[in-house]
Amino acid sequence: MWPEQYTLPGSAYVPNNILPVLIYRDVLSTPIDPEKVKQLCERNGWEKRGEWGEINIPHFHPNTHECYAIIRGSSLFAVGRAKDDNDTDGVEVNVRTGDVMVLPAGVSHRSLSSEDDFRYIGVYPEAAPRWRNNYCGGKENMNALLEEINKVPIPDSDPVLGANGPLCQIWKTARAKLRTRL
Repeated sequence: MWPEQYTLPGSAYVPNNILPVLIYRDVLSTPIDPEKVKQLCERNGWEKRGEWGEINIPHFHPNTHECYAIIRGSSLFAVGRAKDDNDTDGVEVNVRTGDVMVLPAGVSHRSLSSEDDFRYIGVYPEAAPRWRNNYCGGKENMNALLEEINKVPIPDSDPVLGANGPLCQIWKTARAKLRTRL
C-alpha cells in the first residue's frame, strides 16, 4: 500500500517541509475501534497523545511530526496553507473514517469543514517532544524554523505499516535529495 504524497513549498508564513504529507486511504479496519487504532500505532513506535475533532486554526509544529488516524466522520483539510482561505498555497484534502494522514514537522494544517462528528486520534513518534504550535503569523525567523524542522528525525517506523512501511523510505529519499542540492 503506497500513500498519496503532497510535497508543499514554503511561504512567508509557513515553512512546510521537503518531506511530503502522506495520506493512507482506508487502512483502518472497520468498524473503527479507537483502542485497536491506538494499539496499532503504538505497536509501530508512535504514541497516542490525544483525540480531537475539528481544529480550524491554521498551525504547524516545528519540533515534531504528527499523525492523524481518522476514527469518525470526515473533514476537508487545508494543508500547507497560511491563514487566508483564498491562498493558492497548499492543497485541500478530504479525509474520512479509516484514513491516516501523516504531517511532517513544519507543515501547516487545519480543518476547513467537517461532517458526521469528525474525530481523530493524534499520534507522534515515541521519542518526540510535546508539540509546539506556531500559528502561521510570520513573526518567527523562517530560516531558524527551517533549521529546527530539518533537525526533527525521521521516525524508524511507519505509524500504520511498521518498520517495512513506506514512510521511512519516502522521507529518507526526500531528505537525501535535499542534501544533494545543498
